[in-house]
Amino acid sequence: MVDLEPTVVDEVRTGTYRQLFHPEQLISGKEDAANNFARGHYTVGKEIVDLVLDRIRKLADNCTGLQGFMVFNTCGGGTGSGLGCLLLERLSVDYGKKSKISFTVWACPQISTAVVEAYTTVLCVHSLLEHTDVTIMYDNEALYDICRRSLDIERPTYTNLNRMLAQIISSLTASLRFDGALNVDLTEFQTNLVPYPRIHFMLSSYAPIISAEKAYHEQLSVAEITMSVFEPASMFVKCDPRHGKYMACSKL
Repeated sequence: MVDLEPTVVDEVRTGTYRQLFHPEQLISGKEDAANNFARGHYTVGKEIVDLVLDRIRKLADNCTGLQGFMVFNTCGGGTGSGLGCLLLERLSVDYGKKSKISFTVWACPQISTAVVEAYTTVLCVHSLLEHTDVTIMYDNEALYDICRRSLDIERPTYTNLNRMLAQIISSLTASLRFDGALNVDLTEFQTNLVPYPRIHFMLSSYAPIISAEKAYHEQLSVAEITMSVFEPASMFVKCDPRHGKYMACSKL
């Protein structure tokens, strides 16, 4: 876990989830990137990236069969875009043949915390295009809408959004962690879902999403769940895929 700004990582160091992380794997800088891609990529981020790669190398050395890397970042901030892209570029150099899957939260104009989010996103996309094998997209507007509409949460917090993302990503990676016939390693995500190397930006959806109060009396058939997966309301990016065509699809 890496952040140029120390406050968030310090919260993890002292918080409820501190037991989940080895102290060496919690890395923070002394100042943030101020929503500036260049600071995250060329100045402040450049000072910390070698330390991050050293910690990654230690983890990789302990693996008996390293398949690849899963990177979690956002495009809107300076650290997620700038340092995130720098890290992906360095991983491509050091571990060229290993798969790289990124789970990226994209900036959206309706829910924006900085006016420069659109610019950092454009700069970030270039590295995602060149240095990841699969990029799975999310955006905050879609997450907020799902919380309000499906989970009956009037004012969603970042905790609500993060827990929902954790559930989605946990479901996506279940086939890597448990025995099964489909997507048994990281490279199969790429093999099964990427038609051309540069067309590797994917939507994810989840169904059913039901609030705890309704979970005990909602009865949904397999057909209803299957159809709802393709509904725009179930997508974790604010778009309507019915206006386009699916080139590949995997249901887990």
